[in-house]
Amino acid sequence: MLGFCRDGKPFVLILLNALVVSKGAAEENVFTNHLLVQLHEGTNDEAQQLAMEHGFDSARKLSFGDRLFHFYPGEDPQARQRRSLKRWQSLEKHYMVKKVTHQEGFSRKKRGYRNIDDITVNMNDPLFTKQWYLINTGQADGTPALDLNVAQAWELGFTGKGVTIAIMDDGIDYLHPDLAANYNAEASFDFSSNDPYPYPRYTDDWFNSHGTRCAGEVSAVANNNICGVGVAYNSKVAGIRMLDQPFMTDIIEASSISHMPQAIDIYSASWGPTDDGRTVDGPRELTLQAMADGVNKGRGGRGSIYVWASGDGGSFDDCNCDGYASSMWTISINSAINDGRTALYDESCSSTLASTFSNGRKRKPEAGVATTDLYGNCTLRHSGTSAAAPEAAGVFALALEANPSLTWRDVQHLTVLTSKRNQLHDEVHRWRRNGVGLEFNHLFGYGVLDAGGMVNMALEWKTVPERFHCVAGSVQEVHKIQSGHKLLLSITTDACHGKDNFVRYLEHVQAVVTVNASRRGDLSINMTSPMGTKSMLLGRRPRDDDAKVGFDKWPFMTTHTWGEDPRGPWLLEVAFEGDAPQRGVLKEWTLMLHGTQSAPYIDQMVHGYQPKLAMSKKEELEQELDEALERSLKSLLSES
Repeated sequence: MLGFCRDGKPFVLILLNALVVSKGAAEENVFTNHLLVQLHEGTNDEAQQLAMEHGFDSARKLSFGDRLFHFYPGEDPQARQRRSLKRWQSLEKHYMVKKVTHQEGFSRKKRGYRNIDDITVNMNDPLFTKQWYLINTGQADGTPALDLNVAQAWELGFTGKGVTIAIMDDGIDYLHPDLAANYNAEASFDFSSNDPYPYPRYTDDWFNSHGTRCAGEVSAVANNNICGVGVAYNSKVAGIRMLDQPFMTDIIEASSISHMPQAIDIYSASWGPTDDGRTVDGPRELTLQAMADGVNKGRGGRGSIYVWASGDGGSFDDCNCDGYASSMWTISINSAINDGRTALYDESCSSTLASTFSNGRKRKPEAGVATTDLYGNCTLRHSGTSAAAPEAAGVFALALEANPSLTWRDVQHLTVLTSKRNQLHDEVHRWRRNGVGLEFNHLFGYGVLDAGGMVNMALEWKTVPERFHCVAGSVQEVHKIQSGHKLLLSITTDACHGKDNFVRYLEHVQAVVTVNASRRGDLSINMTSPMGTKSMLLGRRPRDDDAKVGFDKWPFMTTHTWGEDPRGPWLLEVAFEGDAPQRGVLKEWTLMLHGTQSAPYIDQMVHGYQPKLAMSKKEELEQELDEALERSLKSLLSES
C-alpha cells in the first residue's frame, strides 16, 4: 500500500499499467504504470520535464501535499516489466526526487450498473432463454438490458422464499409440474364453486388458461427442465378462482381480496371492468371495505400488497375510469414491449405507478411472455397487461423477502424511487419531472421496475412516516362547460396546516369530480399542482357516447405529484375535445390530499447508485432547512 514520508512531504505519483508482481501462488498484486513521486525541489514545469525525460507523458501536481506529483504513463499500457523497473530505478536516483512509489491497482465497480455480458445465470429450463423480460440479451429483436434486472436480485440470494402471492383469476393448474412444488394449497380457494380446489374449468378453447399463465410468471420452479422460470421462483403461489361465473358479485370480489390476509402477502389481479372505452366502473361497497381492511390489517398490520393490471383498452380508454387500477390501495402496472415501445393495448392514466413487460406489436412468437399453460403445457404467447401485473408481483416478492417489514406504502415508495426510465419510449406522452425532480411518464408511470435496485434499497429501508388525509377544499357551485372554452377552477389550500391531519409531503392526490356532458367521451380533465406538475386526469375516449350518467363523485387519482408540497393553488382545467360541439355541467370538485407530515426519505440510507433517493432526500433537507429558517425569523421578529 502507498503512503507519505514520515516528515509529511509528498511523493510524485506515476501509475504503472499492467505490471503484475506475484506475491505467491495464492494471490497477486497488480501495479499500474502510474507513479506517486515526491520531489525535494522543483517547479511544475521542471516536474513535467522530469517525467518526459523518463518516458512518461505528463506530471500533475497534487493538491493534497507539498511537491506531490502524479506521473502519467505515455506508452502502450502493456509496458514491459523490465523497462518499467529501469525507469523507476533511474527516476529514484535523480537529485530532485525524494521518493517514488508504485500505485497498486484494485477493482472498483459502478454500483447499480450492469453489463449484460457479465450476467452468468444458468438455468436448464427450456424456455428460460426466451424469457427476455427476465434477462434481455436482444432476443426476438429486443433491446439488450431492457428487462426487470432480476439477475441482480437473484445474485444477492433473493428468490421470493417465504412469500406467498395469490393469483385472483380463473383458477390455476396446480398439478402443473412447473407449479406443483410451489403451490400453497392452504391459502387457495375457489369462490366460483365454493370449494378449496381452484382448478380451471375445462373448455375446448382453453379459455381458462389465464390464471395458470400468470402463476407461472411469478412462481414457476427453477432448474427443473420444465417450461421457464418465475420472477420469484422460490415463492409460493396460491390460486383464488373467482372469475369463472356468468356474473361477478361484490361478495365474491370482497371475499377474494380479503382471503387469508395473514397468509397471503401479495394479491395479483389481471382483470377489471370491461376495457371497451365506454365503461366507468370500480369496486363496490364490500370490496372497498375489504381493500381498506387489507392495507390496514393484512400481513400483521403491514398491509396486503394489491397489484393491478392497468388495462388493455389502448388509446380508446383511460385507466382512471377503472376504479381498481386507479385506487390508492393498489399498485397499477402498465407494460412495454421488448424494444421499449408501448404496447398497442396499453391504457394511459395518471394513477399508473410503474411498468413491466408484455407483447403487443411484434408478430414474432418469441416476443411474447413465456410461461406455464394448462395441463402441463408451456406457452410463448401470454400477453397484455395481464402479463405485466404478475411480473410486478414477483418483483415485490423479492423485495419482501429482502425486508419482510415493508408496509404496503413502503412498497409504493420503493417503486417510485427504484423504477427507471431505462430505454422506454412513449410516442405520445413525453417524460417529465415533477416539482421535486422525480421523472414520470403518463403511460409508464415512474418507469420499469428494477428488481435489483428495489431489493438493494429494501435491505436498508426504514418504514415511512405515518400517513394523513386532508380534504384540501371543494368547489360545489355549478359551472357550465362548452366546446371551444376551457373551464378553469382553482382551490388554494394550506393542506390542513396547523391541524392533526396536515399533509406536507404528497403520496396520492384525488380529485373527486361530479360532471355531466352531452358526450362523456369528449371530456378531458387536467389538474396542475402548486409546484407546477400537470396531471392528465382524464383523456378523450372516442367510443364513450354516454350523455346521461357522466361521472358521479368519481375519484380521479394522480401519483405524478409524489413528494411535492401541496400548499398553494391547485388548478383544474375541464374542456371538450373532438370535432362536434358539446356542452356539460361540472357540479363538484373536491381535492383530497394523502401523504406525510414529516419527510419520508431523510432517514433513509443513500448510496451512490440510488440517484432518485439521493435527489429526493436532498430536496427534503433543503425544504426542512428553509422552513426552519423561516420559523426562526418569525420568532425573532415577534420577540423584537
